[in-house]
Amino acid sequence: MIDVHTHCHLAEHWGCEWHRNWQPVYGHEYANRTPEQYDEAMAAAGVDLAFVFGMRATRAGVITPNEYVEQFCADTSTNTIGFMALDLSDADVMDQLADGIARGLRGVKLYPVLAHFDPRDEAHDPFFRAATEAGLIVLWHMGTTPSPEGRLELTNPLLVDDVARRHPDLKQIIAHLGHPWQRETIVVLRKARNVFGDVSASWARPLDGFMALVRAQEWGVTQKLLFGSDYPMWTPAEAVAGLRSLAEMRPSGLPAIKPETLEWLLDGDPRAALGLA
Repeated sequence: MIDVHTHCHLAEHWGCEWHRNWQPVYGHEYANRTPEQYDEAMAAAGVDLAFVFGMRATRAGVITPNEYVEQFCADTSTNTIGFMALDLSDADVMDQLADGIARGLRGVKLYPVLAHFDPRDEAHDPFFRAATEAGLIVLWHMGTTPSPEGRLELTNPLLVDDVARRHPDLKQIIAHLGHPWQRETIVVLRKARNVFGDVSASWARPLDGFMALVRAQEWGVTQKLLFGSDYPMWTPAEAVAGLRSLAEMRPSGLPAIKPETLEWLLDGDPRAALGLA
C-alpha cells in the first residue's frame, strides 16, 4: 500500500494556530508522534511507501523546517518520500525550494487557504517551473479548513486547473479530493493529465465520500485516485476501514462503489504515473 498523505510536524510547528483555531473544533491538543509511533502505524496497515510532510503558512506562524522533515524521514524505518512544506508568499521561497531539493526532499506541500497566496498568480510561475524541472510532486491542501483565518476562495480545486494549464508537466495532487468540492476536483482530474487526487478524510463525511467515489467512476478517473490516511488524524488502518465502510454503503437508487475502485485505492501502484518509478 502507498500512503500519499501523512504528517510529521510537531506541536511547536503550529505556532498558536492549532490552540487558537483548531483545538476548539477538534477538542484536543495536538499530540506529537515519534518516528517509532509513525513506523508502527504504517506497518500495521502494510504501508510500503509513504509521503510525509509538515505544513507552512508563514503569516499564521505555521512553519515546518525542511531539516526537520529530512531528519524525520531518516529516523523512520518506513520507506518514505519527504516533502518540503512551503509558502509561496515567502520572499525566499526559491531558496527554501533549493534547500529542500539539496536535502533530498522530492515533493512540496502547499497550503494556500492559510498562507493566503493565490495559486493562479503568475508571479509564482518561476516556482512551478523549477518544481517541474526538478521532477517534484506538488501536493495541495484544497478544500475546507476549521480555521477562521482561512480564505476559502483560495482553496477551491478549480484553482489547480489554472496551474495545470500553465504547467502541464508538473505532477500535482489535490488532497482530500478538495472536500467539499469533490465534484470540481473530479473534472480537473479528467482534463489535466498530470493532476491526481488523494482520498484522505473521505470517510469522515460518508455521504460526500461515497458520492465522490461514485462520481470518479462515472467520469472515468478512478485510476487518478490515491490512497491517503491523513496520519495522525487517522492511522492507515483506520483509513482502510473508513474506505471499506464507504464501499459497503448502498443508498437507494444510487450506483455502488465498484470492488475494483476499492482494490485500486488499497493495492494500486501509482508510482509510474507520479514519475517515481
